[in-house]
Amino acid sequence: MNNDFSFYKKDNIAAIATGGGISAIAIIRCSGDSIFPIISKLFKPANSANNILLMSGYSEVYGYMMDGYNKIDDVILSLFHEPKSYTGENSIEISCHGSIYIQQKIMELLQKNNIRPAEPGEFTMRAFARGKLDLSQAEAVNDLIDSKSEISHLIAMRQLKGNYSDNIKILRNNFIDFASLLELELDFAEEEVEFADRKKFFEFIETIKKEITKLIDSYRLGKVLKSGIPVAIIGKPNVGKSTILNLLLEDDKAIVSDIPGTTRDFIEDTLLISGNLFRIIDTAGLRKSNDIIENLGIEKTLSKIKEASIILYIVDEQGFKQEDLNRIIDFKKDGKTVIEIVNKSDLLKNPNSFESNQILISAKNKINTNKILDQLLKYVEHFRINDNTIVSSARHIDILKKTLVDIQNIKKGFENNIPIDLISIDVREALTHLSEITGQITTDDLLGSIFGKFCIGK
Repeated sequence: MNNDFSFYKKDNIAAIATGGGISAIAIIRCSGDSIFPIISKLFKPANSANNILLMSGYSEVYGYMMDGYNKIDDVILSLFHEPKSYTGENSIEISCHGSIYIQQKIMELLQKNNIRPAEPGEFTMRAFARGKLDLSQAEAVNDLIDSKSEISHLIAMRQLKGNYSDNIKILRNNFIDFASLLELELDFAEEEVEFADRKKFFEFIETIKKEITKLIDSYRLGKVLKSGIPVAIIGKPNVGKSTILNLLLEDDKAIVSDIPGTTRDFIEDTLLISGNLFRIIDTAGLRKSNDIIENLGIEKTLSKIKEASIILYIVDEQGFKQEDLNRIIDFKKDGKTVIEIVNKSDLLKNPNSFESNQILISAKNKINTNKILDQLLKYVEHFRINDNTIVSSARHIDILKKTLVDIQNIKKGFENNIPIDLISIDVREALTHLSEITGQITTDDLLGSIFGKFCIGK
């Protein structure tokens, strides 16, 4: 399966690269081998000495976009010559005024002159096809655009720089070296010659197995950090869960009432604290009820608890009962971090009777509520990213799991003295899978699926 990029059309494309709506300026990105001669016919430089066909790359020129004798707008062109552009092709970025009318008129002008509207992700797809990025780095571009927190931004930046790709390429190259020795043995099968040191191979298999397992294990953390750390607010009815949600979000998202069982369904929103994204989920109160609708809400609460990494367990001034403590023990056994919160502290008769790890707050009077934020940030510090590679892509994790199966099959093959030609099949499968991550081997369907998720203009 070779990368012939049959759906990569080597024509000229353009797209509005800035956000929709009215703005001070807008940027229209253009790319293609014949972009310069086409744009030169549509652009009139303010200084007649400036001919964009003669100008160097990384230069800018002021002038007017012209539709015949009619001026559409004053613009600045930014020029990029191949291969020193984002796509690796000749590229021009048109900076115009942000009027929706102006943007559309320029796009219509470009279309009339053999520059078609780009498809989603087509600029980055061309960068991949031209070898400017590998597939993993190309996917990181979309992750970078979608990043909603400091950590998700950091993960995307590291992947874009090639840290993750380099790890995969090292694993793949090691496989290639050994696969070549196995193939050499096949050529001399009749002489029963062993070119591959079996002891070293078993050591290599164990090493690569550990590396891939470590990458797979990082996915749970990567997924959480990318989409937001899930935090479930739970407790019995009327302990102030919805009030605490509204305080954290600084918005009246949940209905607050003295009537128990007000929250019948979960309410979810995101919270950004010091560059860290949390998904805060307010749940129905935990209690036995004869109300069918409320019970459905409690069932959803239990499912949301399973998803959560952090539990904000809320009680009122009555404190933690044995039932609450038993639940907390079970949550911790499941690997969840539990932050124990006593609400309505203004009604407490003996505040000193509570454990030091329990936060005493009054959500109604906004007393000590900042301590909840401190505990959430403390959790993030526990998972602060180091130099280790973090996998955050579902596509990559699926491929790594398949590669791990291949490795296990190779190991079993040698342990059971299976013929080299059969073991070589699993070695080639592992190589193919690792190559799919960086895009050294792909299909057009896969590329279409990946780049189709990009925004237009990128």
